[in-house]
Amino acid sequence: MICYIHKSRAQDTANPSTGTITMSDLKSLKDLFVRYVKPGDHPGSDYFGLLRQLVVKRGQTGPNSLDYRFWQEGIDRVYRLLEEEIRTNRNQPSKPVKFGTSGWRGLLGKELFATSVAQVTMAIGELYDGMANNCDLKEALGVASPSEARERGCLLGYDNRFGGEILAEAVTEVLTGLGFTVYYAGESTTGVLSAALLELQAAFSINLTPSHNPMEYGGFKFNAADGGPAAPVITDQITVLANAIIKAGRRPTSPSRPELRHPCDALNIWLNFVKRGSRQHGLNHQEIIARFFADPRLVVVIDAVHGASRVHLQRLFANQTCDRLIFLRDTSDPTFGGIAPEPSEENLRPVRQILAARAESLKIGMIIDPDADRIRFTDGVNDIDMNRFGAAAYHYLHEGKGQRGLVAKSVATSNFANAVAKGLGEEVFESRVGFKEFKPVFGQALVMFEESDGISIIGHTPEKDAYIGLLLALEMVMTTGRNLGDYLAEIEKCFGTYYPGRSSITVSLQGAPLLAALEKLAKYQVNTALTVGGEEKIIAEVLDIDGRKLIFADGSWLLIRPSGTEPKVRFYVEARSNDGCQALVDTCRRLLAEIGLVD
Repeated sequence: MICYIHKSRAQDTANPSTGTITMSDLKSLKDLFVRYVKPGDHPGSDYFGLLRQLVVKRGQTGPNSLDYRFWQEGIDRVYRLLEEEIRTNRNQPSKPVKFGTSGWRGLLGKELFATSVAQVTMAIGELYDGMANNCDLKEALGVASPSEARERGCLLGYDNRFGGEILAEAVTEVLTGLGFTVYYAGESTTGVLSAALLELQAAFSINLTPSHNPMEYGGFKFNAADGGPAAPVITDQITVLANAIIKAGRRPTSPSRPELRHPCDALNIWLNFVKRGSRQHGLNHQEIIARFFADPRLVVVIDAVHGASRVHLQRLFANQTCDRLIFLRDTSDPTFGGIAPEPSEENLRPVRQILAARAESLKIGMIIDPDADRIRFTDGVNDIDMNRFGAAAYHYLHEGKGQRGLVAKSVATSNFANAVAKGLGEEVFESRVGFKEFKPVFGQALVMFEESDGISIIGHTPEKDAYIGLLLALEMVMTTGRNLGDYLAEIEKCFGTYYPGRSSITVSLQGAPLLAALEKLAKYQVNTALTVGGEEKIIAEVLDIDGRKLIFADGSWLLIRPSGTEPKVRFYVEARSNDGCQALVDTCRRLLAEIGLVD
């Protein structure tokens, strides 16, 4: 029998607050294991399909009840099977390794497991050994030689995903066996590791995280010596080397060297890094936290969605507590309670509910994704995604703190920041999607942000960091004495109101054929008329740096760009009225129909 539960459990009874385990529960659990688990066949078993079913069952019970513990034991049993798969899988990954905008992501146990992660780490060692013959690669890596890379070493961490420590051990064994120093941070976040990398002057960092992807995914992020997401010249080479190693069935041969592994308090290093950067960005962490605890007007609610930020939040607030500081979902749970662990309007609901019941005049709520490189805000009334917060943060640094400089945003991000910068007499750097595209203006841009809820600021890292967004939001609200929604409303009175939206559609093409089909949209040039929602709009500007962005004379726009990982076309739109987004999305669909991509 797959799941061992004593029959006597079915006879246990409890009062209504603790529940009762029935024979029906036992049968349901057994049937689920039979459906999803093939005994002795890890590749043929769908552990995460089973976990999703068990998490639903657990969610239908009370957290302290007997039936909750019953379903949790089933979940624990599945994770023991998954752990065995992660440790023992010697097959090739079910899909080839591919590094995208934010690293390599794939299914735990099937694509990312100890052996495949070790093989990708071997590829990184070979990357440095072959750097001398590639000038572009050498410049992107930011080290002079393989020996320098080994001496400066790697910052290593992982998020709350199941198996993170197992995978980190696999990375450690390979790297130390190859002579690399490893600064072992344990469970940590992407922004913290980036800051620690820069502060320690390490050669690179590895964070084992798939960011905001669902619970079945694992991930592998590689940042080079500049602390930012790796350039394509690096990730393309890792991809080629890793797949060659996997195809050849090669395994690590050099024994690990434990003396090269050093424990690392990455958050403490991050705090020092922020303190040093305050000369540029003007944020004083200690002062901001002290002001919060002294300010009875302000309540703060932070949802960690069980991610890695939960291990840092108390220390970020100087290990102090008060009834105006509330943490949600700050316990360990690699299932994320069954939700998709992303900063979203739906996931912000528990934060909004708490803020709505509070009497304080100033309210900040926020949700942080598992590796804390994304953050979204609410004041209990208004949800503020990065499209709006990034522009407000830029305005605050420029006007509230007297700093001068441009703003950097991706092409898919709201043009609200463009309007603010233009009104302030500053420039805008508009890049392709992906935080690594901001490298040309790092150190010049006051704020760098993407619509997908990532932000960094001048004097900080070239990597997305929810914690710097957290500090910035706290100071903005306390200094202005206004909630984020009210502050935004004042900015909008000066620079206009923008209403962003997004959608996507599955198509039959992918890769080069899809790009070729989308080239047919090039006929829409400046001064071309296009009907949107029954109204004729004139195209005032066209950007083709990442897909095709048509900006109309009234400031509304649409962007059509292909997904880099699946047969989808993504639509990003922005209207100048609250009800205008759907017409723009419908126009995107119509344009794809015109070029034969959809019916």
